[in-house]
Formats: sequence, structure tokens, C-alpha cells
Amino acid sequence: MKYRNPLAAAIVILAATALVVTYAYYRPEHAVAAIIIYIVTISLLTVAVYSALLFYRKHKSTIDVETFGSVTDDLNTEIVLWSTDFSFLYMNNRMKDLLGIPRKAQVTKEDVLRAFGVTDGNADVLEKMVGVTSYETSFKDTSGKLTTIAWSTSVVRKVKKRAAYLSAGFNMTELKKMKVNLASANDFFNSSMELAEIGVIMSSDRKKYAASSETVRMFGLTSSSIDVSEFRSLIHPVDRPQFDKALRSTDDSEDVRSLEMQIRSAKGGYRWYSFRYKSIKATDNTKPLFGGALMDINEEHQKDMLIERLAYNDEVTDIPNRNKLMTEGEERFALCKNKGYSYWIVVLDIDRFHIINDTCGYDNGNKILRDFAHLICEFTRDGFAARISGDNFALLLRDNGIDEAEPADTVKKIQLGLAQLAVGDLSPLNLSCSAGYSRMPGDGDSFLEVLEHAEFALKSASISQGSICAYEPSMHDSIIGSTELEKSLALAIDNDELRLFYQPKIDLNTGKIVGVEALIRWIKPDGTIIKPDAFVPIAESSHLIGRISEFVLNEGCRQNKEWQLMGLPNIVMSINFTSTDFYQKDLADKVREALIKAGDLQPEWLEVELTETIALSDIDFAVAQMNKLRDLGVKLAMDDFGTGYSSLSYLQILPITLLKLDRSFITNIQNDTIAYEIVSSVIRIARSKGIETIAEGIENAQQEEILRRAECDLGQGYLYGKPMPADQMQTFIEENVRKFGT
Repeated sequence: MKYRNPLAAAIVILAATALVVTYAYYRPEHAVAAIIIYIVTISLLTVAVYSALLFYRKHKSTIDVETFGSVTDDLNTEIVLWSTDFSFLYMNNRMKDLLGIPRKAQVTKEDVLRAFGVTDGNADVLEKMVGVTSYETSFKDTSGKLTTIAWSTSVVRKVKKRAAYLSAGFNMTELKKMKVNLASANDFFNSSMELAEIGVIMSSDRKKYAASSETVRMFGLTSSSIDVSEFRSLIHPVDRPQFDKALRSTDDSEDVRSLEMQIRSAKGGYRWYSFRYKSIKATDNTKPLFGGALMDINEEHQKDMLIERLAYNDEVTDIPNRNKLMTEGEERFALCKNKGYSYWIVVLDIDRFHIINDTCGYDNGNKILRDFAHLICEFTRDGFAARISGDNFALLLRDNGIDEAEPADTVKKIQLGLAQLAVGDLSPLNLSCSAGYSRMPGDGDSFLEVLEHAEFALKSASISQGSICAYEPSMHDSIIGSTELEKSLALAIDNDELRLFYQPKIDLNTGKIVGVEALIRWIKPDGTIIKPDAFVPIAESSHLIGRISEFVLNEGCRQNKEWQLMGLPNIVMSINFTSTDFYQKDLADKVREALIKAGDLQPEWLEVELTETIALSDIDFAVAQMNKLRDLGVKLAMDDFGTGYSSLSYLQILPITLLKLDRSFITNIQNDTIAYEIVSSVIRIARSKGIETIAEGIENAQQEEILRRAECDLGQGYLYGKPMPADQMQTFIEENVRKFGT
């Protein structure tokens, strides 16, 4: 039965009251009767209104299922309407279909509990659902597949302890599947990163990183979230500036960039990592991102460093070598050209360093080289220092454009520091260095040219110890002169202007001639004689030396064979080889061919002279090369012994037959007790090894007598004869035979 709204009754009562008041006002005589009638009427209406309210309240606590169902049955979401005492239950068609309940069937308490994931009849879960934003439950649908729904439950009506609730569901089954798949993909991704040892860090605010599990493992992090400042503290201080620069990059480029830096790892200590990173701009739906991948490249970097060290580092001093200097210099030369920079190139040479090796030994010599290297490195600032050869060093100094005396002043400071290195066993030494310098780019069209000019200035400075010389353009005239000399020398070889001069070697005990040394001379068409010191260095730098050495070898063998055929006594022909000649692999074959070409000159009458610098440049190769010559039967002499890197221990391994004592020991041997002791000691040691000795530079009878008493075997010098052409040498031999016999 339908009921009317109690509000309508209230409106009627108000209208009636208004009529009675109006009537009593206009008809006072009937006012009492009207009021009595009004009171009776109001009483009746009050009873009627109260009865209507009771009826309204009773029916308002129920729900119009027919109306609610027409609205919710076809909604594309799950709907359950239920009361706490289960006296009223409702499900829309979508929910019934999931549970397999016929659409026209009545919903039971068990159906509702099943929908809310209750399988044991315990309805406590219903209390948890009420008042929370979302509550997940699961059940198996008609096909047996697990269905998961997130319920949002709200109160519909509540009267005393009886309440009705509306639970609206959101089906999360597919979302759960996606989450599982995503978790599997994430596990696969993390496993891949772990196997590849690649860590990932990402940040949206450049203040905090989200770190992958492999990153956490790499660096021993306590969390997958790490502050940028904390991550930065793991980076080696030297590499932090480049990381900061990468972090500050805010350009629009989204290109992948990379840098290499040392990071403290979980293994302890710093290791090298490659950081490939990029910035991703924000969009309407996403935040900006910054981050990248970290890969451990420590082993590869160590290998690269070893290769670079072997190629660019000097083994003795542990500073860059000439190769590294050339690379660095070329880069800075480009900066000078492109950005207007300027540098000073200073080349330094330790004065009389060979004497330090001879008197103090190699260990002390190497110590001076190392200490000197560290000394000059203190003056590099934003420059560069390198060892470019034996005792030669180069220093790049940034030119401030203000002080022209800066390179000279720097060298003077280095000289003071070097002098202070003479301590302990080195205290008797007077350590000093000379220097030459040039300016880049003003003094040349390339770094190599500017460096060569500095080296040329050093040669000009080497006249006196401790001198400092700046490159002058006028020095270039000498360089041009060298080029012209090279051209003239090439023509001289073609025009047969080279000649051999010969200087005799005398047996100090008998006075007989036992051999000659062949010395190259260049005789110009006008009769001018040019000594080898003037043109041999040019020949060595221009590769003409090979043609000259070939001439000396063939002509020396030919001349000796000719003298033998003339009936002169057999003597040894000594020829000199440069390092370029000596380190040719086919040297022994060339010597054999020259002997045959000369008319089968016996190898015992040929002697090859080598300086100790040449012989000791590559000791293993030198010994092998010497043994090949000795196998031919050729004699071997070490020239200028005592002036280079000599060590008496090498006499045990070098297969030499003759040791030549340098003229510097002979010049004042009659007055210099130390020189005499050195010469005597060397002669005794050589004799014990079965090696003959010859003294160069004998100029008077007193020197000859001293050397004879010291048991030196042979002598050579102006006392016996200067270098002379072949015809004069022939006359000398003949006269010697007449005087001393054969």
C-alpha cells in the first residue's frame, strides 16, 4: 500500500490554522466556536501525521530493490548490496555471472561471503571492508580462474544496529596478471644486468638516485635509493669534477654521453667504471629523468694504461717519454693556433752525464735521472715534462705573455735544485745542466719544428756548462746550411768525391805497424778536405750514411787486398760502423760480400770498430750481431772506451778482440795519477780476458813509455802519423818495414 509524504499533511495544517485565525479576526462573535473546532481538527490531524511518520519510518528502512536493480543490473562493475543481519541481499547481473548464479535466483548469505573471499564461514572480513577505501578479495569464477576484486564499501542506511551497505567492486584480475608479468620481466632485466655486471641509476630531481639491484651490489649500498651527494662521495676526488659537470648538464640534447671515472666498489678500493648517461626532458605526463648505466671496466682500463705506459712512459724516470711529448705538443700547438695560446719549449741536458755513469755507476746515474725528472715536474704548472733521450729532458711552460725571462729564470731554479742533488756518494760531483728554449708557435710551423729549434739552441748553449740559450731566427741559417750540405753530399757520393785516409796502429813493444784505421774524407773538386765531423751527422739524419758506409767497407777491403798483392806485410784494416749500419740484420752478409768482392780478403785482416754507445744500445741484439761477425773470422774493436756508458762487466759478454782507450785518458797521463790508474786497471782486466788494448791520441814519447810500462799492446796517434791518403800510407808501411822488419 502506498503512503503520502508527511510534509503534505504539515502544509494542510498550516493552511487550516491560517483560515481559523483569519475567520476569528473578521467574525469575533464566532471566535470561540471557531477555536474549539480548530483544536479538535488539529488533534485529529496530529494523530494522522504521527501515524503517517511511523509508517514512513518503517518503510524507509527498506530499499526499493526493483528501482535499484533497474539502475545497477547492467553496470560494467560488480555491485553487492547487503545488510549486517543478511536480511537483505542483492547482486547485480555482472557479479552473479562471475559467481555462476542465475540472474533471476535469490542471493544467499553464502553467495555474498563467497564474493568477499570468505570460504570458512567467518564473516569477520565484512567488518574490515567497512570504512576502508579499498579492500581486495579473491574467489574462483565459474571457469575455475582466480578473480580478484578491490571493494569500496559505503553505508546506505543505518537504523539502530541494523545497517545496509553498498559494495562497489573494481576487477583487478588483468591488472594482477600484468603486475606478475611485469615482475617477471623486472626479474629478467635484473638478472640480465647482474650477469652483464651493469648497474643503473636514475633520478628525476638530480638529488636522489633510484639504484638497480646490480648497482647496490657493485658499490655495497644499503638501499636502492641513494642521495646524489652520497653517490658522489664514492667517486675518486680527481674524477668528481667531470661527474659534477655531467650532473649539471641541462642542454636540450638527449644524446647518450659517456665518461670514465674511478668509484669505490664493494670489493674495496677504487675501480674504473664507464658511465653512459643521458637527460630525458619532461613531458605533460612525465617528469624529467637523468641517469645511466655503470659498467666495470677496471681490467680493460688497466690493460690500456699498461699499453699506454709502455708506449708513452719512460721506464727509468717514470715520466712521459718523447712519444708522449710529441702527442701532447701537437695538441697544444693546435690550441696555440686556434685560441691564441703560447708556450715555451725548454730542452735541458745534464752536463757531462757520461762521466757520472763512469765514475759513480749506473744505479747512481739512474737515481740522478729520476731525481732530475721529479725536479723539473715541479715547474710544469699547466705545462708538461718529458725525458726525450739519455740525459735530455723537455719542459713545456705556459707563456704568460709578460715575462720574456720566464724560461731562463725557470732553468736557473732547476739548476739550483740539481746542484742540491749532489749528496752522499754523489757529493764530489758538480751537478749542472744546460738548456735551450724556443717559443711556440712563433718559432716554427709545427711542434716538431719548434722542438728542433729548442734542441738546436741547446747545442749552441752546450759550449760551456750551465749555459742557457734562446733560439734566434739567425740560427735557422745553419739549418738551411745543413740542408744544402745534404744536397752537396749526395752529389759528392755520385761524383766519387769521397776518399779513405789511413792512420797507422803500432805495436808498442816492437814498433812495427800492425794495422791501419780507415777514416772517411770528402775532397771537393777545388781540393778542400771536409772532415767526417762536418758531414757524417748530416748523412745519418738523411739516410745517406748507408751509401757512405758501403763505400768505406768495400774500399777498405779492396785497398788492404791491393797492399797484400803488392807484397807488403799483412796488416789489419779497421773500419767504423754507425748505429744505423750495425743494427742491420744482414750486416754479416754485407761484410762477407765485401771480402769476396775485394778478391777474397781473409776476414782475419778486417776489423770492425764500434763505439760502446752503439754496442750497448741493445745489448742482446749487439751480442748476437757481434757473434755473427766473429763467426766470419772478423775482429771486433770497442772504440772510445770509457766515454759513454761503459761498464767493465760488459767485457765478459761482448765478444771483442780489441779495446781502444779513449784519447781523453791519454792526453795528460804523464801528469794525471788517476788517469794512469784507470788506464792500468782497464789494461789488466782486458789482458785477463784475452783482449788486446790500444791507446789513442799518443803524441809524445813519454806517453808511449808510460803505456808500454802499463803493458798496453798497441798505440795510435800523431807520434806515429796523422791520417794520410793510400799512397802516403803505402810509403809509411814500406819505411816501417825497412826500419823494424816484417
